Amino acid sequence: VQLQASGGGLVQAGGSLRLSCAASGRTFSSYFMGWFRQAPGKEREFVAAVDWSGGSVVYAGSVGGRFTISADNAKNVVSLQMNNLNPGDTAVYYCAAGRALTRRADPYDHWGRGTLVTVSS
Repeated sequence: VQLQASGGGLVQAGGSLRLSCAASGRTFSSYFMGWFRQAPGKEREFVAAVDWSGGSVVYAGSVGGRFTISADNAKNVVSLQMNNLNPGDTAVYYCAAGRALTRRADPYDHWGRGTLVTVSS
């Protein structure tokens, strides 16, 4: 499974960004897809996860109501719509493919390169 994240950038507090993760490979559709983030000097943390049908989603409490994860299995793309961003959301965001729909990082076997999101105050 190969994952390519994009869509990061600089945005002011209160603004929005949409991240995309393009998946490829023979078996990617059998995986659950997640987004994680890592802020400078902090540990990586879970953001959201979804199955390819879009019927099951999980969010971190810190982003619920502001972020929306979705999966387009026709285009093989998982998106993360981020609204009402604040400086605390500044981090490198990673997409990952895993064997379970979970907030834990260890079941995620495949990771893409991150995309940087910077939120200015």
